[in-house]
Amino acid sequence: MKVILSVCSLTLAALGLFWLLGLRINATGSMPQGIYRLVPGAPERGDLVSVCLEDGSFATMALKRNYLRPGSCPNGLEPLLKRIAGIPGDLLEIGQDGIAINGKLWPQSRAVSRDSLGRPLPEARGFGSRTIPAGLTLVLSDRHPGGFDSRYFGLVPMASLRKVEPVFLIAPKGE
Repeated sequence: MKVILSVCSLTLAALGLFWLLGLRINATGSMPQGIYRLVPGAPERGDLVSVCLEDGSFATMALKRNYLRPGSCPNGLEPLLKRIAGIPGDLLEIGQDGIAINGKLWPQSRAVSRDSLGRPLPEARGFGSRTIPAGLTLVLSDRHPGGFDSRYFGLVPMASLRKVEPVFLIAPKGE
């Protein structure tokens, strides 16, 4: 019993230290799996960012569907890891082929109506062809066409983004 308690205590202490050092683990397939570190600085177009879902309905759905696990965000979930695809002032054009940002189509950005298990996905409210307003940004997965991102939960506040960089990535089999 003492051994189990010691192992559990050491594991919790290591995870706490990991967190305090600004290290985060991404185990989802929407971005490369591995360890990421929070870095200082204002996020810019193209940066990898950590973002917490602010809309309770999307957070609830993400948890129920196992898109996200419990974590450190104010809503009790883990943060999403995405890339900043569009910033304030960018022109978004939503079409059958996907999302064009300032006339350039983002790879694998076509929204789908159902997830990989056939469950319906929401259409983002107020998300259509338009200019991104001040204070908001478009975050997308650049790796997985089925990533849970702005295509479904809409634009996110710039203030909610934390810039991250990879520390150690796990290469998928076959890469």
